[in-house]
Order: sequence, then C-alpha cells, then structure tokens
Amino acid sequence: MRNILFVFLLLFANFLLAQESSPKISLSYTESTIKDVLKNIEDSTDYKFYYVDEWLGDQKVSGSYQDADLTEVLEDLFQSTILNFYVLDNEKVILTQNNIIYDELPTGFFIKSNQEQIQVTEERDVGGSQNPVFVADERLPQQRNIQTVRIGKETLDGQKRRYTLSGYVRNAKTGNPIPDLSLIIRNRKIGTVTDENGFYEISVPLGENLFETKALGIESQQKRVLIYNDGQLDFNLNESIEQLDEVVVEADKTKNVEEEITGSTTIESEETKDIPMVLGERNILSVATQLPGITNAGEGASGINVRGGKTDQNLFLLDEGVVYNPTHFFGIFQALNPFATKGVDIYKGNVPAEYGGRLSSVFDITTIDGNTEKFSGEASIGPVTGNLMLEIPIVKDKSSLVVGGRGAYSDWILRSLDEESLSNSSASFYDVVANYTHKINENNQIKATGYYSDDSFSITSDSLFGYNNRMLSVNWNHKFNEKNSGALAVSNSKYAFDIGFDGQANNDFLLGYSVEETEAKLKFKYVMNDTHTFDYGVAAKLYNVNPGFIRPTGSESIISPFEVPEDRALEGAIYLSDNITLGDKVGLSAGIRYSYYTALGPSTQRIYADGQPRNQATLIGSSEFDDNETVETYGGPEFRVSGRYSFTPDFSIKAGFNSMYQYIHTLSNTTTVSPIDTWKLSDSNIRPQRSNQFSLGLFKNFKDDLYELSIEGYYKTAEDVLDFKTGAQLLLNENIEQEVLQGEGQAYGVEFLLRKNSGKLNGWLGYTYSRSLIKFASDFAEERINGGEFFPSNYDKPHDVSLVANYKFTTRYSASLNFSYQTGRPVTYPIGQYNFNNSEYVFYSNRNEFRIPDYYRLDIGINIEGNHRIKKFAHSFWNISVYNVLGRANPYSVFFVSEGGEVKAFKSSIFAIPIPSITYNFKF
Repeated sequence: MRNILFVFLLLFANFLLAQESSPKISLSYTESTIKDVLKNIEDSTDYKFYYVDEWLGDQKVSGSYQDADLTEVLEDLFQSTILNFYVLDNEKVILTQNNIIYDELPTGFFIKSNQEQIQVTEERDVGGSQNPVFVADERLPQQRNIQTVRIGKETLDGQKRRYTLSGYVRNAKTGNPIPDLSLIIRNRKIGTVTDENGFYEISVPLGENLFETKALGIESQQKRVLIYNDGQLDFNLNESIEQLDEVVVEADKTKNVEEEITGSTTIESEETKDIPMVLGERNILSVATQLPGITNAGEGASGINVRGGKTDQNLFLLDEGVVYNPTHFFGIFQALNPFATKGVDIYKGNVPAEYGGRLSSVFDITTIDGNTEKFSGEASIGPVTGNLMLEIPIVKDKSSLVVGGRGAYSDWILRSLDEESLSNSSASFYDVVANYTHKINENNQIKATGYYSDDSFSITSDSLFGYNNRMLSVNWNHKFNEKNSGALAVSNSKYAFDIGFDGQANNDFLLGYSVEETEAKLKFKYVMNDTHTFDYGVAAKLYNVNPGFIRPTGSESIISPFEVPEDRALEGAIYLSDNITLGDKVGLSAGIRYSYYTALGPSTQRIYADGQPRNQATLIGSSEFDDNETVETYGGPEFRVSGRYSFTPDFSIKAGFNSMYQYIHTLSNTTTVSPIDTWKLSDSNIRPQRSNQFSLGLFKNFKDDLYELSIEGYYKTAEDVLDFKTGAQLLLNENIEQEVLQGEGQAYGVEFLLRKNSGKLNGWLGYTYSRSLIKFASDFAEERINGGEFFPSNYDKPHDVSLVANYKFTTRYSASLNFSYQTGRPVTYPIGQYNFNNSEYVFYSNRNEFRIPDYYRLDIGINIEGNHRIKKFAHSFWNISVYNVLGRANPYSVFFVSEGGEVKAFKSSIFAIPIPSITYNFKF
C-alpha cells in the first residue's frame, strides 16, 4: 500500500512540475511583427528565444490565444515561414531555418558506406515518420564556393521521399527566358531541360542536391540546394563566352568589376518606381541624370549632357530605332512609356563598335517582351497623366502583342495658376507604343516595334507649338549553329515640329521642320572558343532633312510661302570587335569601326573665298548637284579599345580609348535645348565632329557584392564642334554656314559612385567633378569668341552631387529620397553701358564668364504596395511624393531687359514651390 502511495505521489509531483515548467499562454496581437510577438511571450513567461534578427523579416501576423500551449502558439506563428523551433530545458526556445533539431533518431537511420561516411539512405520507406536531413559541414574543395539555397522547411509528419522543385531561368541582362537550358543534379545523376519560356519542373530527393546549369553562350552556375519541401528556385544567368567551373554567379552583381568596357551602366525600368520624380511619373532618363557623368541643363531642358558633351552628341535607340527627342514637356517627362520599357544600357565611356554616329554616349533602350501565356497588363493614374499597358498572347508560348498608351490632362494646372497671362494656356501630350514578338522556331525570332509621341502647347493665345516623334523597327534574330548567330534590324525614324500663329493682324502662318532617317543593320556574332568572341557587321542609313518651311494660313495672310531646300545624305559603317578573355584576371575588348558619309544632291553648295570668314561679302559662287549626286564625302576609322585587370574577384582596374565621328548636328542659339532646335547635316561647308576619349577607373565590391565602389576618370578632346555667332539667325536660313562656327572642345573629370544594392536601405551616392571647355580661334575677329581662348561651354558644371536612397520598412511600405546639387551653369552678363551717336548700348562680358545660382533640390516619397496575395486580380502600388520639398526657386534662365535707361536682370524658374503628387499603379 505504501509503495502504491509512493508511486502516486511521485507521478503527482511530476505532473505538478510539468505544469509549472509549461505555463499556459494567453495573448492577442493584430498586425504585429513576429519579433514583437516573441518579445511579448518573453515578457509574460520564463521562455527565452534564440534566433538571428534577419530570419524574422517584416511579415505582419494576427492571432488570439487563451491558456494555450507554447507549441500551439509557435506552430501558428511560424506556419507561413521557413522557421522551426526546439524547446530546451523547458525555458530556452531555439529557432532554426528550414530544418528541425532532433533529440533522437529513428531506428536504422545510420548506414555505413564503403568510405566509412555517414549517409542518409534514400530508398527506405519513410511514410509519415520523422526523416531528419543531415548535411556534412566539411564539403569537397570544389563545393566551397558554391552558394547554398534552402527550399521549404522540415515537418514532423507527412514527409515524402521526393519533392517538386520548379522555377524560371532568365537572362540576367535582358530578362528574357532562356530555353533549352540543362539543369543537372550532379550528385543524383538526374536532370531536366527548360521549355521555350525558360520554365522547368523536376522531382528531387530530400536533402542535398548539387545543381549545375549548362547552355551554350550562358555562364554555368552551380548551387547547393537543400530540399526540405516543395518550392521554387529561379536562376538569373549572364551571357558568357567561356565555360566557368565552380564559379558562383548571381545576376549582375559583379558586372561592374568583371565587364571589360569602361563607363557603362544599366537601369531597369522597375528599379525607378521607388525614386520620387516630378508629378509621380517614372522616368528612366531622369534617374540616369542622377548617375555620375550624366546631367542636364536644368528643369525645363529636354537634353542630356554626358561627360561634358553637347546634347546632340547622344544616340537614343528604342529597339534599334533612333528617337530624336525622348522627352515630353521640355524634359519634365520621358516620352517612353515606363510600363512598356524594360530598361536602358548606357555607354558613356567605351562604346561598343556596333554603335556610331554620336560623340558622347549611347542610350540603348529596349521594350519588354509580351507575356505569351496569359493576358496581363499594368496601369497608373496620376495628377496629370494616365497610363495603360497590355500584354496580349497571340499564339500560346510563341507570340504576343504589347500595347501601351499614355496621355496628359494638364490644362487644368495652367488654368488654376494665379497668372493672367497663362489663363488661356494649354499643354498636353500623348504617346503610344506597340511591339509584336514571334518565335518562329528554335533558331528564328522576330520583333516589330512601333512608337509615336506628340506634344502640343500654347503659352500665348495666338501661337500653338507642337512636336512629335515616330519610329518603326523590325528585328529578326537568327541562330545559324552553336557558334554563329546574326540579326537584321530595319528602322525608320522621324522627328518634326511646327508652329502655328493665329494673331489679330493678317500675318497668320504655319512654320514646320522635320528630320527623317531610314537604317538597315546586319549584325553577326561568332563564338570562336573560350578566349575569343567576334562581333561584326555592316550598317547603312539614309537621312532626309527638311530644314524648314513657312506657309500663310487663311486667305488674308500676307506671309509669303518659303521653303529651305531639303538636305539628304548617306551614312554607312562596317565594324569588327573581339572580346578576349585571358584567364580570370585579364579581359580585353578591341574593335574598329570604319564609318563613311556622303552628302547627296540635289543641292546648292555656296563657295567662299579661301582663307576668309564665311559671309555675304566673301561669297564668290555656288555649285549645283543633281539628284543623288555626291556633294561631299567624309569618313575614317574609329577605334574602340578597353581592358580590365582583376587584382581579386571583387577588385579590378579598367582603361579604355574611344574615337568617334558625328555627321549630324543641332543648330541652337539658346542656352538650353528647345523642341524647335533643328538638325543640320554635314556638307562641303560644315565638317563632321570628331572626338577622342581616354578613361581609367578602379572598381571594387564589398561584403559579397552588397556594396559597389567605383572611381573613374576621363579626358576627351573634340574637333569641329559647332556653335553659333552672336545674333545668329538659324531658322529658315539657306546660308546657315554663315551663322555658325566650328572649333575645339575638351572635357575632363572624375566620377565617384558608392552604391548599396540590396537590404532595407539601398541606393547610391554619386559625385562628379568635371569641366567642359570650348575654343573658337581665328585670324578674324568675327570668328573668334573670348579672344580665341578656351571658355566654359553652356553645360559646364564642375560639381555635381546626387543622393538616391530607399528604405523599406516592410515588404509593402518604403520611403525614398532624392537629393541633387549642381554648380550653376555659365551665363553671359551685361557689365556696362556706353553711348554711341546719342544712343545707349549695353556692353556684355565675355561669353559664359559668369554663372547662374547653384542648383539644388530635395524630393521625398512614400511607396505603398498592396498585399502580396498570389490569387488576386491586380497588385497595386501607391506613390506619394513631394518634388522640390525645400521650395527652391532654381533658375531656369537669367535674362536682361533694358527699361528707362537701366538694364534689369530677371530670373525664371519652372518649379519654385514644393510639388506634391499621388499616383496609383496596378498590375494585373
């Protein structure tokens, strides 16, 4: 009896001890983070949790419990995560990612192999039983640099022998799917192949699986994948000309260090959505101006200056077709639909040999490829614009159509301003873009793109200004065999503007201008071996320029019709480049492009006396040229050389040399770019521009490519740079060569960039010190500027600082900041007055001797994403931003007016107050 009583007391004591050591939990929480819930449990019980902060994330959870066990609470809390837990000594709770901590193993778990290593048998029946996953800490030497990825998490019941892994394989640079790529699991001797959309699905065993990708022209990537459950794993792979063994490649994280060419960068359209811009519009080109070496003349200026170059020295391509004016509203908005735009590759240093025709840079913009599986799209509604883009499958898995349209409804802003002169003003724009992609077969694919944009504005009641872009292109990509591929691109582009005047008097008129070009390019790529990859091809372009016309409008107009004769020219090129890889440390890109140019008739070329300035007094005759007759020819070799030496895998030095020809020029006598600036072809009196650029830079990544640091310097010289004489008349002028000068240019600078690529806080800090100088020297005073010495160009801004930052509070909420500072651009001031023949005159300083006030601006934004449920019609995104938070009245221009014998200075600004905006985006 006493023994029975003793046993009863012992069991009762153990029961009480268990009850004491396992307290019940009562708590309630709504939209709290997991970390906050764990802290709440710690505060109300004796439990102590051990974990890594980054594991918990920012996911919000809700729940309510009354006298619940710890296990019940934690299982609910971690249900949608990859976290598991283990309770030690009834007080300590240890969290783990993916795997479970076991304090005992099932019978027969260990099996001895011939190598005396511990392995996990895959053939045993584990139906429903615990099945621990063990991975050896000591990996083989060839596995030590391989990234480890964990899929799913262990559970105590329902485990299977095999799980399903699926995902997509994409080109890291273009985002396009990579079809027919092999995924091999080396340690299991199984594999699969991606379909034409880059999708794969494979059944893989529980535990460790060593994945390797294999495809021609694509870098091989390896991953050590630990499978705990069903899941998804995507691959982003770089193009390659060599087969890499045991090298981990993650997207483009090391591109800045490994790429051979200098001065290149890529901006993805999706990256720009978190950067605050004026009136909430995404703008790749405005983001580009926040990078070192790229700037513009200020608000209201539609051009971009790259490394001290003129605005006309940049080539803008959209799917291989030229866009002459890629902006709306004088540069405030980009004229390219951000939803239909995939991204832009910018070359400002060493330009690949396939590109030519401009001295400073190439902006190679591509549109997205449409969804071939299901109907989808994206739309936005903002304070002044609305945007819609649709992706429409035509033939499943083969072809699709992308259609995008955007329009402005901004007249209400001008009418609401407290300015009588603007009460009857109007301003609007729209643009449309469409592309059709079709995969004919494994070796042939076609993409056709059409684009049109139109702007119209009227600041006064009697004048209406308008300008438009049109572009059509067709690209056919063909794969001959495993080593050879090619592409044919045909495009037509046109830019035009017009001015309509309807006044009180009988002088109503329509004035217009247009430039059109048609181009064909044939490009080839030959992968010779792991060391050499050759790119070669030919290109030909036909220009048709209508320099301007004026016509009377209305029967009573006294305006006489007039039209400047058309200019025509043919530009062609042949190029060859070799990308050379000499081991892991040395990479070279060497190319040559021979460009040639022929000005064509019909044309009248004026002849001037040798050694004399060009004016009416020195005009001695003219030459007539018939249709398609050669007027003048120019041309020469252009060298493109760049090299990289890697001290370590994350630290390299690069150097490059670049020479370019440019045969078409803009004519403008305003400080900033205007939509009514005209383009002029080279002829017998206006020579093509030429430039040479040297660059040298250091590139370093830190903390597994989390941070990028680069310092790059450049020095550029230019010949036959075009500028205008004081008081020049450029529009509707047949003798335009009498109004312009050609001189020398030089630009140099140092660019600094520190960038953080991921994490809660990401963005970049950029600083540029640069100078841009020009010189016009002559034996004749009327052709000299500033005594024939070098002086600052209109776009010389020595100091340029940009800070772009985004902080993610959660996966749905983030805040962004954009700060810019620039030295004020040069300006010519009146510095005195004098009397001559009883008249008062103003005496001006040397050209560009002074500067307008410095420019600085701060923008802030709040970004709110909708919930991330997969099964919902549309995913939303709100952007709330304030442009120019400080209300800085940054001067757009400074001008002078003579009133009552005094010269008064005036400053005009585009945005002199903070501009708030809210934009709603949704994707379906």
